[in-house]
Amino acid sequence: MRWRIFVIFAGFTAPKVEWVRLNEPDVFEKVAKVLLPKDYLRLFLSGAHVSEMSDASGKGWLDIGARDWSDTLLAHCHLSRDHMPRLVEGSAVSATLRADLAAELGMRQVPIAGGAGDNAAAAMGAGVVTDGAAFVSLGTSGVLFDYNASFRPKAETAEHTFCHAATDTWHQMGVILAATDALEWLSRLTGQTAAELTSDLGDVTAPQRTLFLPYLGGERTPINNPNMRGQFLHLDHATDAKAAARAVMQGVCYAFADCRDALAATGTTIETALALGGGSQSDHWVSMMASTLGMTLQIPQAGDYGAALGAARLGMMAATGGSVAEIATPPPVDKEYAPDPALQQAMQDGHKRYKEAYQALKNL
Repeated sequence: MRWRIFVIFAGFTAPKVEWVRLNEPDVFEKVAKVLLPKDYLRLFLSGAHVSEMSDASGKGWLDIGARDWSDTLLAHCHLSRDHMPRLVEGSAVSATLRADLAAELGMRQVPIAGGAGDNAAAAMGAGVVTDGAAFVSLGTSGVLFDYNASFRPKAETAEHTFCHAATDTWHQMGVILAATDALEWLSRLTGQTAAELTSDLGDVTAPQRTLFLPYLGGERTPINNPNMRGQFLHLDHATDAKAAARAVMQGVCYAFADCRDALAATGTTIETALALGGGSQSDHWVSMMASTLGMTLQIPQAGDYGAALGAARLGMMAATGGSVAEIATPPPVDKEYAPDPALQQAMQDGHKRYKEAYQALKNL
């Protein structure tokens, strides 16, 4: 059966609702609808219980290949379709603004688009809507995201295959739970700001012996281990705050390399990707990432090409009937970072040590 290929991660909605059922049964018995935050806002704005495919993919009850709720998965959680909102595509009209709110706000009853989850919305903002298009998001958490015209999951890699906000398409994600958040953790530990830790690092060099595993709150791709925690290895008298910062940044790059390998196991090869998120403002980090991943990373010209723009584009499509090709265009590129051939073997060797470290430590 198709649903057997799905991985239900600990952070999905279904495990949380199951926790409520087991620990607060009186609350669970009162459940009428299970809505994600943006869909609750839609309910307030329109009075309609509606969700869309990309965000619903992370609930744990969607048959992602069929783009429909799975009765089997719902039944496992003592729920039914009656507890779920109606589903639409991201660019479809899901509802209209309530008349009383429209009057109060002095506007007409505008259509409300289906919308998207955060990463699918970022993809719409960045124009990642064609074969071969991808982005690396160096935000609080990290995402390696690519577009797929077809549905091709591989559950054992713990990659995420979700419905895209672009109608009848999908996307894959390798997801790490701590990207810039790992550097912020080191900032709190050292008393230096992230900017201070990463200033004057010079050129990217081969990885040092000090190794950092960024599993501060568990990890998704590829290990799917919510209980693993972060590790610093091979510290010595010479390990100062700058050396620790390099190790943290490199450890995040290795975590992204794990995501690259997970996607590659499904047949996905990424040669070029946009670099988005706060961490992409660090030339050092993006250059390090390019050499670690073996792919060219592109920095968009000034402007916000993330989730907010993607949501606005979906609204424009719903309001005007405009197509993805017309509206969800990629941004102009400001600069590129190509892999450094002189560093790639060292980065591969470091990634191998990183994976071996996890295997050695995971059962402690």
